[in-house]
Amino acid sequence: MATFRLQGSKVLAVDMSGDTVRAKNGSMVAYDGQVSFKKMSGGGEGLRGMVTRRLTGEQLTVMEVKGQGTCWFADRASEINLVRLHGDKLYVEASNLLATDAGLRTGTTFTGLRGATQGGGLFTTTVEGTGQAALTSDGPAVVLRVTPQYPLSVDPGAYVAHQGDLRQTFQAGVTFRTLIGEGGGEAFQIRFEGDGLVYVQPSERNTVGGDV
Repeated sequence: MATFRLQGSKVLAVDMSGDTVRAKNGSMVAYDGQVSFKKMSGGGEGLRGMVTRRLTGEQLTVMEVKGQGTCWFADRASEINLVRLHGDKLYVEASNLLATDAGLRTGTTFTGLRGATQGGGLFTTTVEGTGQAALTSDGPAVVLRVTPQYPLSVDPGAYVAHQGDLRQTFQAGVTFRTLIGEGGGEAFQIRFEGDGLVYVQPSERNTVGGDV
């Protein structure tokens, strides 16, 4: 299995010995050894995956990287966060998924919430299996724990990913920006209940929910 490691906080190094990884198309910044690159349709899920993503609006264009050597990946100087999965599932905004190793499968699932995030539709990307994934964030991501006793409310523009046994619901009405006297903020928050982890970035992507 390929080895994921960080060089600094904004560059992902992947050591491969005949392994295969999938990475966001165009994210390779350097490599050594004998490595091949192949663009994959539908996020690497074939025709069905491509049609699903077009219908849902979830954008994920990846390339398959295979060979012997080391590849370095980056995405617009974003911070990179490594997540190790052990047979579980990760839900992540497609724009925040940088790379996965061959032991992980990607898909698209209905959430009913991603309509808050520009380009996300009502669907989000899933990553599941055993292996490592690399996520990007605008600034260092914070990993917040959710327990049955302590639910969590998140600004949809700051949401990156989540994993575990979590339920998502809308919270309409008072917004974060309203509380500090600014207009144009989100008209709702995402509430997580259950037991799991939520990855939040310290800045907000543009959302369409604020004007609703």
